Amino acid sequence: MKILDPRAAQVLVEQGALLVDIRAADEHARERIPGACCIPLAQLASAPQLHQAQGRAVVFHCRSGMRTRANAAALEAASPGCTAYVVEGGLDAWKQAGLPVVRDARAPLELMRQVQIAAGGLALLGAVLAATVSPWFLLLSGVVGAGLMVAGLTGFCGMARLLAQMPWNRALRG
Repeated sequence: MKILDPRAAQVLVEQGALLVDIRAADEHARERIPGACCIPLAQLASAPQLHQAQGRAVVFHCRSGMRTRANAAALEAASPGCTAYVVEGGLDAWKQAGLPVVRDARAPLELMRQVQIAAGGLALLGAVLAATVSPWFLLLSGVVGAGLMVAGLTGFCGMARLLAQMPWNRALRG
């Protein structure tokens, strides 16, 4: 897998390369490189855009470059018949290079950030209530901590599933 700095990636895209954002749809909706198609990692194998890109260069990116580097072999395997590239530093480096991005402030925050805010808020609330009302409120912080451990160990996050059903996230589900 070849690594490109953002400006070289931009040139390749201007010459007809397919630009693929491997982040989740909620991340892509909030901020993205113009013209990038969103194909989350889990959907790479069945993405018609990659099968139709035969003979074209494919440039993959994520937010920081860590996901693309960690999954370089899978990205290359998902783009047979194409020369695959990764944007060094991802979207963050693209922005630092002064290259254009599309931002949609109306799009909800990324789901994992929503989980972090909700879990942190509940844990803090439990600690404050335990200190001021009753020590039994420590159970709230404990339940939130246990939920985060389960999510980390199993990949299942009940809070993320619940938040995904909220009205502000409706557009991302459809």
